Parts: sequence; C-alpha cells; structure tokens
Amino acid sequence: MSSSTFFSSSSINTIKSSCFTTENHSSIIPTSSFLGSTHKLRFNPLTANSPTRFIKNRQTHIVAVSDVKQKQLKSTPFVGNLLITKEEGLELYEDMILGRTFEDMCAQMYYRGKMFGFVHLYNGQEAVSTGFIKLLKQQDCVVSTYRDHVHALSKGVPAREVMSELFGKTTGCVRGQGGSMHMFSKEHNLIGGFAFIGEGIPIATGTAFTSKYNRDVLKQADCDHVTLAFFGDGTCNNGQFFECLNMAALWKLPIVFVVENNLWAIGMSHERATSDPEIWKKGPAFGMPGVHVDGMDVLKVREVAKEAVERARRGDGPTLIECETYRFRGHSLADPDELRDPSEKAHYAARDPITALKKYMIENKLANEGELKAIEKKIDELVEEAVEFADASPHPDRSQLLQNVFADPKGFGIGPDGRYRCEDPKFTQGTAHV
Repeated sequence: MSSSTFFSSSSINTIKSSCFTTENHSSIIPTSSFLGSTHKLRFNPLTANSPTRFIKNRQTHIVAVSDVKQKQLKSTPFVGNLLITKEEGLELYEDMILGRTFEDMCAQMYYRGKMFGFVHLYNGQEAVSTGFIKLLKQQDCVVSTYRDHVHALSKGVPAREVMSELFGKTTGCVRGQGGSMHMFSKEHNLIGGFAFIGEGIPIATGTAFTSKYNRDVLKQADCDHVTLAFFGDGTCNNGQFFECLNMAALWKLPIVFVVENNLWAIGMSHERATSDPEIWKKGPAFGMPGVHVDGMDVLKVREVAKEAVERARRGDGPTLIECETYRFRGHSLADPDELRDPSEKAHYAARDPITALKKYMIENKLANEGELKAIEKKIDELVEEAVEFADASPHPDRSQLLQNVFADPKGFGIGPDGRYRCEDPKFTQGTAHV
C-alpha cells in the first residue's frame, strides 16, 4: 500500500464502514509488530491484585498507517530501505536531545527557586513533538497544552526565549507574562500554551478555519497552511474535543488532532476514566481517519504525521492521531509521582525514544557515536547559555502588568490620570459605567 492511498477519500469510506469489524481490518491495512494488539505497547499486567484487572484490553487490530514498505522508498533510492536520510536523522536526534536536556535543566532551576508555579515536563514524549513539528513549514500553526516547552522548541522558538519566559523575564517569548503554561510566538506561529485542558482545541480549529477561508474564499492559492492541535488523553472526554472534531470534519479543515496519550490524566489512569480507551476510534465516528501509532518511536510517528499533514495540506480534511507515549516524570514538578506502579515506569523507561533513535542510526550507519556526542555537547552548551541569559535578564516593569490583558487598558485597567484604577480607594464604587 502506498502512503498516499491510506488517506484517500475511498479509504475514509472504507474505514467508516468497517473499522470496528475485525475481519475487515486486514483488507484496510496490514498490522505490524507495533500496530497490532496494544498489550505489545501498553504495560498492563492484569494480575489478581491489580486495580485494573477488570479493564478490557484493546482490540486485536487497529486501523493505522502500516509500516513503510521498501517499495514506498523508490523515489529516494540513495536511502535504501531506511526511513530517513542521515541529515534527517541528525535533525531529529538534535531536536529530541534539545527537548530532553532543556526539560532536565528546567527541573534543576525549579528546585533552585528560579521558576515558580506549576511546571509540567515533557521527558519521554519527545518522539511526538519532533515527529510532527519538524515536518511543518514556518507558516503552519501549533497549538499546545500546559506541557508546552518542547513544542515551542521544536517549532523554532529559541531556547533562551523559552527559558527566559520560565524565569519570568522580559526577554521571554511572552515578555515574562505567560510563564510555563503559556508559551506563545507570533513569529513562529506557536499559538499557545493553554493551562486548561481542551481550551486550545477550539483555537486550533479557528486557525485551521482561517487557512481554509483564505484559500477558498479569499482565493489565496498559496495558502496551504496546516494546524497541529496537541492535547492529552484526559482531554478526550471533554465536550470541546467532540465539537471541534465535528466542525473540522464538516468543513474539511486542514488540521491534525494529535492525542499525546501518556496513559495518565494527572493521577487518573486512562483506562479507568474512559469507556472505550481507544481514542483513535473517535475519528471515524466523525468521518475522518483515526490512527493509532507507537508514540515512543519517532520514525513511526513521523511516517504517520507525513500522511496526515500532507492530507490536510492538499485539502482533504482533518485526521485524528493517537500517539501512545509515556511521561518519565510526574504530572508536574510538584507531583511526587507515587500513583504509578514502579514496574510500569521501568517498562517505559526501557523504551526511551531517544535511545531507540540513537540505536537505529548507529546500527544503520547513519551516524557514529562521535557525531551524536557532538550534538549532545552542542545542546548542553546551548541550554547552559539559555540559563545564563535568562538569569541575567531583567524582570518586567510594573507598568507592563496589564499590557496585552485588555484591548484598551486605559478604558479599564488604567485611569485617565495614568494610574491603575485598582489603586484608587473608590475602585469598587460606581464602576458600572466603565
């Protein structure tokens, strides 16, 4: 099967009519070692003492993009039967190392009192961010969650700007007003960081609608911009998720809904909170492809992402992709991470996506230890420099407090005399006319 046929309109119809019947799966897409039954991916020992022993396993077959066959790579014969070139592999490795190293440094700075509030780290999930975002154009949009540092880095926001934002400094990408959960960059089309689950999905749907409107109504033929909406498994029980799937499918919006299913919504196991834990199934229910992929393998994520992004870019509509991944730290740095079974954590630690990519590149002679060590050293220096830059940067002036909060600050936050209204003893009196 060629990579283009999976997301064709005929394939969508096939998926819609038969994706829930086991006997038809083999006619859609052959299963593979990672796209078969989930117990090969998910650590879920159903022992007598397990609190989840009554939770059903996922079904045996999954509608998803199959492994790339050698015949699909004929257009790039110099690659042989590999999924990436050396240059692509080094780019992926550098981006993943940047994400991991940056987050490890964030933990150090948090515990040293350099950053405050809730800080949610991305360790373990790097294959998802890198696999998707490094395929995008600069004009494409990314809408993230409260776990947004690495999405920002993958989209090209400089590490020093992200670190400065975490330090609450004016040199941050939001001038110190956003903090950990509200990264934003107009220049890089990073539309946010959103602290509440689900609230970014309507925004992402809106940016995709903008692209569609510019191309179809304003006749901007070169407007083929795609939006990626990232969110977690806990979000998929929220109403906004379903509303936006419906709207995106109805209007064939150029958007990819990326579920980073790390199996835990804070301290709630995904399988305990969802009637059907197979999130990808919700795509065909709304008339779009639903895809499940091993989110711990950047190469498989990348192949799935290519299909979905290209499909959106050519005007064929949205895709829902469930990336089954795992976070190596607690929900946030304030979380002691005592709810997850140590054996579960060890199981996924052994499937570290960075280690897997490194192994693949060395075994296939795409890189040697020296080249990869050089990348690691380069990133260490870059992150150290980002910390030094952030630490030396100034804090915002108090006059910046209400900037970018109200459309017209002088109409509410600041009085005609230039003073903050909240400083007026009569602030709460007679304000109905404002």
